[in-house]
Amino acid sequence: MPSVSLAVDRAPVIVALDAGTSSVRALAFDTLGRAIVGAEEQLPYALETTPDGGATFPAEPLFDLTVKAIDGVVARVGDAAATVAAVGSTSFWHSLMGIDAAGTPTTPVFYWADTRSSPEATALRTELDPDTVWQRTGCRLHSSYWPAKLRWLRRTDPDAFRRTNRWLSFAEYALSRLCQDDAGAATVCMASGTGLLDVRAMLWDAEMLEASGIDADRLSPLVDLGPPGCLRSDFARRWPALADAQWFPALGDGACANVGSGAIGPSRIALTVGTSAAVRMILPRPPHQSWVVPNGLWAYRLDRHRAVLGGALSNGGNLLRWIWDTTGTDRNDETTMAAAALAPDSTGVTFLPFLAGERSPGWHDDASGVIAGLTFSTRPEHIIRAGMEAVAYRLTSVYDALRPLASAEHDIVASGGAILDMPSWLQITADALGHPLTASKPGDESTARGAALMAAVEAGMLPRLDEAADMIGGTSRYAPDMANHERYRVGRDRQARLEHVLALTGEFV
Repeated sequence: MPSVSLAVDRAPVIVALDAGTSSVRALAFDTLGRAIVGAEEQLPYALETTPDGGATFPAEPLFDLTVKAIDGVVARVGDAAATVAAVGSTSFWHSLMGIDAAGTPTTPVFYWADTRSSPEATALRTELDPDTVWQRTGCRLHSSYWPAKLRWLRRTDPDAFRRTNRWLSFAEYALSRLCQDDAGAATVCMASGTGLLDVRAMLWDAEMLEASGIDADRLSPLVDLGPPGCLRSDFARRWPALADAQWFPALGDGACANVGSGAIGPSRIALTVGTSAAVRMILPRPPHQSWVVPNGLWAYRLDRHRAVLGGALSNGGNLLRWIWDTTGTDRNDETTMAAAALAPDSTGVTFLPFLAGERSPGWHDDASGVIAGLTFSTRPEHIIRAGMEAVAYRLTSVYDALRPLASAEHDIVASGGAILDMPSWLQITADALGHPLTASKPGDESTARGAALMAAVEAGMLPRLDEAADMIGGTSRYAPDMANHERYRVGRDRQARLEHVLALTGEFV
C-alpha cells in the first residue's frame, strides 16, 4: 500500500487507533487509506500471564498508553492535526472487563488467551445445545468468549461481579472515557465477538445472557457503525486540533484487517499472523437471513449487512517468540536462518502449537503445547522450523474449511508483522496451503488502515470501500511448491493424529 507525505496531501486526515495484544498504535491516513509517512506512534506492552492460564492487563495503564499514543500521533502530524476529520478505532476482539456505576474498573482486562474459565465452558456445553448456540451466536462455547468468563468471575470473584454495573470491551471503556455521546457504544462488530450476540438478529441473545448471569442492561448499547461522538472537554483541551473530529465506535481487529487488506467478498481471503493468527472472509449476510457457519469456524459481523467468517489460532507470532526466548535465539540470527534452509517436514519433530490454548478448528479448551519426536540430535533450528510448520498446518486447516465459500478463482493476501518480516515463513505457509499467497509490504498496518477506511466511509469522505481497492494490494507473491505441499500433507496428518490421541485421552494438560 503506498504511503503519502503531509506535504503532498494534507487534508483531510484520518487517525486510526489500534489497541492490539502487544502494543497500542495511533496512525494517520488519508481518505484512500494511504499511511502518512512518519505519523505512527506505537507503544508496546506485555500481557500479565499466570501459570494457571491467566492473560490480563490492568485497564488504567492500557488506557494511559492509548492517550500517550494519541499524544504521539498528534505531535508527529504537527500543524496538519487541524485537518483530522475523523478518528476510527479498532481493538482486539473478545476482551472483557467490568466497571462500576462511577465508571471505575472492577476487573482487569481479560484477553481471549485467558483460559481459566475452561471448566465453565465445559459446563456450558453440558447445559446447552452447543451446536444451536454456535449457529445462533457464531461463537463456540469456549473459554475465549464472555459466557464462560462471566460465569468464572461470578464463581471466583463474586464481589467484583456484584459491583460491576457494566460489562464491556476495552475499546468501549477507552472511547467512553475519551468521548461524549455514543462513541463508547458496542458496535455489532465488537459485540459479535463476545458470544452473547445473535449474529443474525443482531440483538443480545436472551439464552446466553441468562446462562452468563447478567441482563442486557449491564451491557453497552448496540450500534452499527455509528453515530460518531466527540471529545470530552478535558481531552478537547489536550488535543484542540481533534476537538471537531468525528470519533467512531470501535470495530474488531480481524474485521478491520480484512478491510485494510481489501479482502471483502468471495474473491479474496485474508490470512493474518501477528501475535495470534487467523484466516477470514467478509461476505454479504443481511439481517435475519438464513445461513450456516461451516464446521470449525466462527461467524462475527463487520456491520449489519456483512459477516466475517473464519477461524483464529491462539498461537502465531507469540509461538515463535516463545521458541526464540526459550532457545536463546532470535528472528534474524544464524539459527533462524538455518531453520529456514531446512527441507520441508525434515525435523522429525511434531509440534502442537497450543501454548495459549486452541481455538479453530478443534476448540479444545484444555489444550496445551506438545513437542513430540525430540532426540539428542534435535537442535534449536529444528524446533524453530517445526514451530513455523505447525502454525502453517493450523492455518491450512482453517483455510480448508473456509475455501468452499470462496470463488473458484480467489486470492489469499497475507498481513501481520510476525509473518511479513519472514519470507521463509510466508513460503512455508504458501506450500502448506497449496495456494499462492500475496504478501503485504512489511510494516504495512492493514488493521489500522481498515479502521481508517471504515471511518472515512461513515464520515462521508469515501463513498464506498471499493473506492480504495486499487490502492490496496500486496507487493510479493509466493507460489506454492506442490512437491513441498505433498510433504506437508504428511506432516499435517501426523499433527492431526497426535492431536486426536491427546484429545481422546484427555492428556492435553
